[in-house]
Amino acid sequence: MIEVDKENYEEEVLEVEGPVMVDYWGEGCDHCLELMPGVEDLAEKYGDDMKFCKLNIKGNRRLAMSQQVMGLPSMVFYVDGEKVEHLSGDDLTIEEIEEEIKKHI
Repeated sequence: MIEVDKENYEEEVLEVEGPVMVDYWGEGCDHCLELMPGVEDLAEKYGDDMKFCKLNIKGNRRLAMSQQVMGLPSMVFYVDGEKVEHLSGDDLTIEEIEEEIKKHI
């Protein structure tokens, strides 16, 4: 997974042709940290078909807000730089994330 921030977000996410998933997470978000190993496994499994990025909201709150990310964890899917789906919430599961990945590859 590629770590993105306000410096490289546009290049790594918005200017990419094809599907990209961004995992918005925070150090104080327990569910984010619980999901992280599973999300990394999905990135390994589907990395040939989709680009996977993660963004720590610490220091990047304005960027997150500009993408309408108001809660954590959030998985946001882009295709050719356009936002196509946003999954979020304390009840978000790896299975739901994987189903969404399959829709975009």
